[in-house]
Amino acid sequence: MLAILRKEISTFFASPIGYLVIAIFLVLNGLFLWLFKGEFNIMNYGFADLSSFFLLAPWILIFLIPAVTMRSFSDEKKQGTLELLLTKPVLHFNIVLGKYFGAFVLILIALVPTLLYVYTVYQLGSPVGNLDMASTLGSYFGLLFLVAAYTAIGVFASTLSDNQIVAFISAVFICFIFYIGFEGIADFMASSLIDQLGMSTHFKSMSRGVLDTRDIIYFLSLTVFFLMLTKLNLNPAKK
Repeated sequence: MLAILRKEISTFFASPIGYLVIAIFLVLNGLFLWLFKGEFNIMNYGFADLSSFFLLAPWILIFLIPAVTMRSFSDEKKQGTLELLLTKPVLHFNIVLGKYFGAFVLILIALVPTLLYVYTVYQLGSPVGNLDMASTLGSYFGLLFLVAAYTAIGVFASTLSDNQIVAFISAVFICFIFYIGFEGIADFMASSLIDQLGMSTHFKSMSRGVLDTRDIIYFLSLTVFFLMLTKLNLNPAKK
């Protein structure tokens, strides 16, 4: 698994992909949060708060993470190297985990510079330090779990086709359904049970600064579910 993980990370940074992903994520967030006028602009928000960042980030990541993961297995299929990879003396689930953590680490690297936003808003508060740190930390934890689930969905989608564009569109669609789709269905049917199936509800809950075990179990279960689906989807390729 570690060998695949190292290979994935080195592949990302041996080409412009890794740098491009990090740059796009930071530039888009920077433009919407600090330059463009609108509801996301922190300077126009009126008080020291990072809620606009945590409102915006999931929507940027819903496109960015599938762009990172779309090549995970689809590229192996297209080049005909997947069968060779599956014949290696490595458990299939370890191969899946190697691909998964390779993409996950890249997104984590992209998130690290956003800690500057925390410091900036902390300093801009009146008085200095007038920032709800519990809510901010909870939101970051929620974002990490959200990234984990998005990445698992993206890796799974990459097994559906040898076409990277198909894998990208499939991942975006599934992420969209799980992030906001169930919430829309729940509003239409007035069902709180369906609402609990969506990521947005659990992410918003964690953003309030309270780490409920139900939210953590939800994200972990969703991540493991799609990783298991990825492993099962590799079995036909072995034949």
